[in-house]
Amino acid sequence: MEKFDRVTGVAAPLPMVNIDTDKIIPKQFLKTIKRTGLGAGLFHEMRTDADGKPTGLFVLDLEPWTKAKILVVGDNFGCGSSREHAPWALLDFGISVVIAPSFADIFFNNSFKNGMLLVRLPKDQVGALMAVASDPENPEITVDLASQEVRAPNGIVYKFDLDPNLKHLLLEGLDDIGITLKHDSGIAEYENAMLKSQPWLFAKAS
Repeated sequence: MEKFDRVTGVAAPLPMVNIDTDKIIPKQFLKTIKRTGLGAGLFHEMRTDADGKPTGLFVLDLEPWTKAKILVVGDNFGCGSSREHAPWALLDFGISVVIAPSFADIFFNNSFKNGMLLVRLPKDQVGALMAVASDPENPEITVDLASQEVRAPNGIVYKFDLDPNLKHLLLEGLDDIGITLKHDSGIAEYENAMLKSQPWLFAKAS
C-alpha cells in the first residue's frame, strides 16, 4: 500500500445523505476480486439512464470534476452492505479522500485498510467545503494528513481529528499484511524455536 501524506486536487461535491455502498458500486460489478477497472462502475446508477447509457450529467462526468481526487458528501456515507469494492472503486477512479460529517463504520474501516483517508468534519464546515467544491473555477482543496488540516483556496483551514493509529498506518503505507510483516523477524524466531522444541509438529505426513 502506498504511503499517504498530502493530497491537493479537484474536490467534487455530492450533497446527498445516506449514500450506500450499492450506489457507490452496484452489485453487478462485484464479480471481480481485482482492484482495477472498478472506477468505470462508480456511482453507475446515478451516471446512467434507465437503459444503462451514460447521461454525462453526473458531477464526476463534468469538467473539472472528471479529475476529482477528493469527494465532499453528506451524512452517513458508505452505509449498507460491507462490500470492500466500494473503496476500491473510489480509489480506482482517482479519489483518495472523502470528507463528510459521518461515515458508516464498516466502510470507514475498509477505506483506511485500502489507503483511503476519510475526514469527519462538522456539518457547517462540510457545507463550506461543498461550496468550494461546487465552484468550477477553482474547486481545488488540500488535505494534509501530517498536520490534520483541510485547506481551501478562499482561506478556509479546518483541523480534523483522527485516531493516531489510523494516521500512522496511512503515513507508513501499512495494511494488515504490512503490519504483520513488520514482525517478520520475530515470527521467524518463534518458528525456529518451535522447530527445535517440538519438531514433530513440522513432520510431513507419510
